Amino acid sequence: MDSGRVFVALDFDSNAEAEAIVDRLGDNARAYKIGLQLLTSAGPDLAARLAVQGKDVFLDLKLFEIPASVAAAVRAAGRVGASMVTVHAMAGPRIMAAAVEAATDFPRLKVIALTVVTSVTDDELARVGVAAKVDDQVVRLATLARAAGCDGVVASPREAAKIRAQLGHEPLIVTPGVRLASDGNADHARTAGPAEAFRAGATHIVLGRSITRAADPAAALASAFRVCFEVPRG
Repeated sequence: MDSGRVFVALDFDSNAEAEAIVDRLGDNARAYKIGLQLLTSAGPDLAARLAVQGKDVFLDLKLFEIPASVAAAVRAAGRVGASMVTVHAMAGPRIMAAAVEAATDFPRLKVIALTVVTSVTDDELARVGVAAKVDDQVVRLATLARAAGCDGVVASPREAAKIRAQLGHEPLIVTPGVRLASDGNADHARTAGPAEAFRAGATHIVLGRSITRAADPAAALASAFRVCFEVPRG
């Protein structure tokens, strides 16, 4: 299994904190996720530096705006050197299609549609007027995203198998909410371990505090890789 299929989430308030983890992981980590926390506090400089160093950079922007604004943000992600960028599937087909079109100038950049964030439960969907259960809503949005041309989707490990059954082997499935055996669930309501996520059909997983808050991040990542490598590719 390619170690680039495991994104380490740099959920920090400063580049200095994030760079300290990057330095400790060294060549052991090939891929990083940078989200709204670090981008808002420190900007895109670290993402650009990681891309220049040959790392895969997943910019988790969760874009949900008018088509022109989403397209502009996707192009900005491409100029930074990102390999993945997220757009909300709930934004609808026209906005997702605008993201896909904007990415065509950047051959390495994959547009990934966020379905339902991993903290959301059936009850919370109902409270915002969505009658469907989470897993049904995830599959519906994933199908919509593929029709709009997205390269893949973000969903929890719990829905990966249903997405794979519905959409086949081609689309990427990126799963946050992945936890090692010693971890709690933190903010995620729908979680699983790395081996379970890959068995269910995930192409990529995201590991955050499991690695970055460990006493020895490199050892924690190596342990996660050992678990992942035990899973045969399907």
